[in-house]
Amino acid sequence: MAQILAPSTQCQARITKISPVATPISSKMWSSLVMKQNKKVARSAKFRVMAVNSGTINRVEDLLNLDITPFTDSIIAEYIWIGGTGIDVRSKSRTISKPVEHPSELPKWNYDGSSTGQAPGEDSEVILYPQAIFKDPFRGGNNILVICDAYTPQGEPIPTNKRHKAAEIFSNPKVEAEIPWYGIEQEYTLLQTDVKWPLGWPVGGYPGPQGPYYCAAGADKSFGRDISDAHYKACLYAGINISGTNGEVMPGQWEYQVGPSVGIEAGDHIWASRYILERITEQAGVVLTLDPKPIEGDWNGAGCHTNYSTKSMREDGGFEVIKKAILNLSLRHKIHIEAYGEGNERRLTGKHETASINTFSWGVANRGCSIRVGRDTEKNGKGYLEDRRPASNMDPYVVTALLAESTLLWEPTLEAEALAAQKIALKV
Repeated sequence: MAQILAPSTQCQARITKISPVATPISSKMWSSLVMKQNKKVARSAKFRVMAVNSGTINRVEDLLNLDITPFTDSIIAEYIWIGGTGIDVRSKSRTISKPVEHPSELPKWNYDGSSTGQAPGEDSEVILYPQAIFKDPFRGGNNILVICDAYTPQGEPIPTNKRHKAAEIFSNPKVEAEIPWYGIEQEYTLLQTDVKWPLGWPVGGYPGPQGPYYCAAGADKSFGRDISDAHYKACLYAGINISGTNGEVMPGQWEYQVGPSVGIEAGDHIWASRYILERITEQAGVVLTLDPKPIEGDWNGAGCHTNYSTKSMREDGGFEVIKKAILNLSLRHKIHIEAYGEGNERRLTGKHETASINTFSWGVANRGCSIRVGRDTEKNGKGYLEDRRPASNMDPYVVTALLAESTLLWEPTLEAEALAAQKIALKV
């Protein structure tokens, strides 16, 4: 099971053999060092302790946990943005002279886009626009995390800035009037650092078949709970609208849920939660992957199921509105699939609780469909739909905006609508 090392997740002592490859000190080793802090640490030909003594570690720990609030009005703002792959998160820090409450109070900043695959070397400056603020669970105090999007010096959104278009869609009066809600289920997989094999799996081998691991407890079934719990608390501290978490079907795989969130907020909260998860796994010495099918074969993939509703869907008669939305989604299936994450074809096979990538389908309580409608929604005649197609590495700005666009702004021809209704057995 993954272990977040005590006493600090931010400062790890390491031991090493004569070779330069170092491994983290376990909690038991750490306790032994602390108990013997006034004694010399014995050396052997086989091992030597990299930390000079526990006093050194304690001093670094004291500085990391130092509350600067009584001594200065200044805060540290961690500017976070999405890199050139469209899935990597980057960040850097700057000092702000006083606490702030709104992104508009923060200055724009810049970074070297040639080093993130987002600008040529001869014109590499990319400008960061602060868009959302969260409390910093790593530094504490009044320090903040800042979600930014990226622009050219002329003020044009760069190609990887998906937030800009999403904000335009969510500011459309038709969309605003419908108050779109999103609940996003982010699945992820934890990997062992050196071998890039799932946490808890024997190196080069496989655990027992799926079945015992989903929402399980026990050292032989649950791998990475410390990381999941640390992430849960850190998100709550930050002000992220995280609503739950659970162990997933494949061992070493986890899920957390964010929402309900309104409009553009859904994307901001997912990206902030991903950044926090990256930082926690960094400190724990575990690799995070959002690959939609990290292990080939008879193992579940990783998705990012997106629950969606509008004001009209949530009111009486909403089930008919939901069916009309499903009709629109069926007609734009290819457009959605192309925008729902890299490598998704390896996951959407029609097996392991997925629908085939090539076929649109919907059903009540059916997890093998593209769109699932819950039993309560059918019973109450109103509620929400679940889009089960997005991959774990999808861009939440793209997916949430596309759902709103397809169901609220886009209108099919009557002929196309009639044919689609007949094909998927919808009477709209």
